[in-house]
Amino acid sequence: MLMENRQGSADIAALMNDLGARARAAAGPLSIATPQSKNAALEAMADALTRNEAAILEANREDMARGEAAGLSPALLDRLKLDSARIAGMAEGIRAIAALKDPVGDVIAAWERPNGLQIERVRTPLGVIGVIYESRPNVTADAGALCLKAGNAVILRGGSDSARSSAAIHACLVEGLEKAGLPADAIQRVPVTDRAAVGEMLKGLGGNVDVIVPRGGRSLVERVQSDARVPIFSHLEGICHLYLDRSAEADMAVSIAVNAKMRRTGICGAAETLLVDHAAADRLLVPVLSALKEAGCAIRGDEEVCARFASAAPATDEDWGTEYLDAIISVRLVDGVDEAIRHIGTWSSHHTEAIVAEDATAVERFFNEIDSAILLHNASTQFADGGEFGMGAEIGIATGKMHARGPVGVEQLTSFKYRVRGSGQTRP
Repeated sequence: MLMENRQGSADIAALMNDLGARARAAAGPLSIATPQSKNAALEAMADALTRNEAAILEANREDMARGEAAGLSPALLDRLKLDSARIAGMAEGIRAIAALKDPVGDVIAAWERPNGLQIERVRTPLGVIGVIYESRPNVTADAGALCLKAGNAVILRGGSDSARSSAAIHACLVEGLEKAGLPADAIQRVPVTDRAAVGEMLKGLGGNVDVIVPRGGRSLVERVQSDARVPIFSHLEGICHLYLDRSAEADMAVSIAVNAKMRRTGICGAAETLLVDHAAADRLLVPVLSALKEAGCAIRGDEEVCARFASAAPATDEDWGTEYLDAIISVRLVDGVDEAIRHIGTWSSHHTEAIVAEDATAVERFFNEIDSAILLHNASTQFADGGEFGMGAEIGIATGKMHARGPVGVEQLTSFKYRVRGSGQTRP
């Protein structure tokens, strides 16, 4: 259900603090819920998504119509769009999460001290998670399911462009919780699109939010990083690089480059910059760029790329630091893996980088010297996805270095505590 954005700031603060208090109350029972009850809820959620496909698609049609009227780009409309296959994918993702090993209570490490104390490090839920996201309504299902599996309550705040779709999906998640006898407040959705609600979440809702996960563009993430009073898992952008080494196999280079850029241009794992070893330019550059152009991609190249490929437009420094999220790629010739590493170190957002190469030494240098969350060899950057990593789904890709990095799945949505068992020991 959507509420009109006519409340004053005091009303929104009261609304949001109430969501926080209810989430905290739900977090207690969730932290001790059995794997069986959580899995039952997840299976019921997946069933509800499939059963309510028509209602979800109707809500999405309304969002798409509003998005088109507002002039959203094709890439953003692709993020927003739902169809039968994507709804089935959401349901399949939730079932995959249900099939994962429950992380809560997992003993990460155990040891015995010389004094006989038995010490265990054990996974525990984080508590209450706030997720702030844009455009993609499927995040509603992914985030809700992942947080539940890890024993956390979650407050979801989607973008205004996907509000109706997210509301329809959220209703299915609540249905699953209720069928399994778990608190309906375990997965809540902010019912207003007023940006003041985000500000309240960033304040922590009276101490009830333990961590914030922003999933969106630079302006959203920068605001969260600037204003949040609670810890955050985030990345600014997915400025992902694909490097074609002199040892790359040509057909593989073409196939991976087209997939990395064009499979879905609007996701954070899409390649935004292509680096080609100068020593392989005669063999690789034109075939790869021709294939990209044929697939509908615009090419922005350095001076030599433009000289070799007439359809390329000149690239500027701004291009090397741009996440296009569209059918555009910046291309540069580099002098081997050394210069590729330097370029990536200068311009990368530390999300995902890939190398296509048969030279094991070049691959090891790429893996060892680049400090990004995800590195791939002879594979598309579009595999930067929690589902593809076997995590069922992800709540986002974290590019920081504290607590979580890369796809944030169920394990990354836990903390830990120590359990120490003694037999009467006292400290001298």
